[in-house]
Amino acid sequence: MSLTMYQTSVPVFVRGLKILSTLLGKAQAYTIEHGQDPADLLNARLAPDMLSLIGQVQRASDTSKLSGQRLSGVAAPRFEDTETSFAELEQRIAKSIAYLETLQPAQFEGSESRTIQLNFGEFKPSFTGNSYLLTFALPNFFFHITTAHDILRHNGLPIGKLDYLGTFN
Repeated sequence: MSLTMYQTSVPVFVRGLKILSTLLGKAQAYTIEHGQDPADLLNARLAPDMLSLIGQVQRASDTSKLSGQRLSGVAAPRFEDTETSFAELEQRIAKSIAYLETLQPAQFEGSESRTIQLNFGEFKPSFTGNSYLLTFALPNFFFHITTAHDILRHNGLPIGKLDYLGTFN
């Protein structure tokens, strides 16, 4: 049996978001344990021209839900990017997961050949659903998860590769 577009998207996004949620829980506990202002971690970035931890979580959320929308045809919820706390980021992740979990495999049938056009101003790449998922959506999603992990690690959290990989089941 071949892998389906559903199998290679929704469960992967849900798992990544759950791992990101676990990382945020560890970050929040770390700030409490060390008497640190949570804003220091939430606004931390790896380089001045990169998004903060908040921005990384927002983009991972957006990538997962908009990919679900583009591949299934089911409208995703829109979030305003107003999160300023760990609790608000956790809520955003939970809402993203809740949306993804409403999607059904049948809604992805034929999506591998669907045309997906993105709009980044003057840059408007066009993909088949298959190439969109494999060359844009998944790499973009994991870039933001990885960068969030790296921001936390760079700022002293005792996390490593196994925290990034999560549980295996």
